[in-house]
Amino acid sequence: MDTVHQGDEDGVKGVYHITCVDAVCQWQVEACVQGISEAHLLPVLHQILDQYPFKLRGFHSDNGSEYINHKVAAMLEKLRIEQTKSRSRHSNDNALAESKNASTVRKHMGYEHIPKEFAAPINTFYMETFNPWLNLHRPCLFAVEVINKKGKVIKRYNPKGAMTPLEKLAQLTAQKKVTFKKDHSLKALQDEALLQSDLAAAQQMQQRKTALFESFQKQRKCA
Repeated sequence: MDTVHQGDEDGVKGVYHITCVDAVCQWQVEACVQGISEAHLLPVLHQILDQYPFKLRGFHSDNGSEYINHKVAAMLEKLRIEQTKSRSRHSNDNALAESKNASTVRKHMGYEHIPKEFAAPINTFYMETFNPWLNLHRPCLFAVEVINKKGKVIKRYNPKGAMTPLEKLAQLTAQKKVTFKKDHSLKALQDEALLQSDLAAAQQMQQRKTALFESFQKQRKCA
């Protein structure tokens, strides 16, 4: 779990993106909030966790106060999810989420300031379009550990081993390493993925993203 801020403009804060990615199958959920106070963040954290089709065992973040507090701890305790945090000044402790910030959030949302009043439509876009595309249609690279001549374990990424988070989830399910939530199943996810080709899903995502940014411009002109 990690937070990405969408810049300041004239001292006014922009929206915050929340990146949450599973460390094993890379199932990723993006969300957007106006601010990282409890009033804004807690409801969205519930939304994020609900979007995972399988049961979660751990919740890892940096040591920011938006995640390390009694309210979040109580929520995770109720769900029986273990909470851990990164060490101070050790960004590699949260390397996967950090890398997703660059490859998804910055790539698709950019760096320019986005006013906080647009957090709700961005969050809707994430839930309805962006997250399904990420998990059902967008391939990811998965590390394979190899031992070099000096006996050191090194991670390698083979492009031939690229697969979507759903395809990785299917592998893990076959190995009986996944517990799906009630009313969720691998077959239902696979059926959903078959409704569109990967290309069609990407094109739809890009069209809706373009429409989203165009709506921002229209609202700014009317303001």
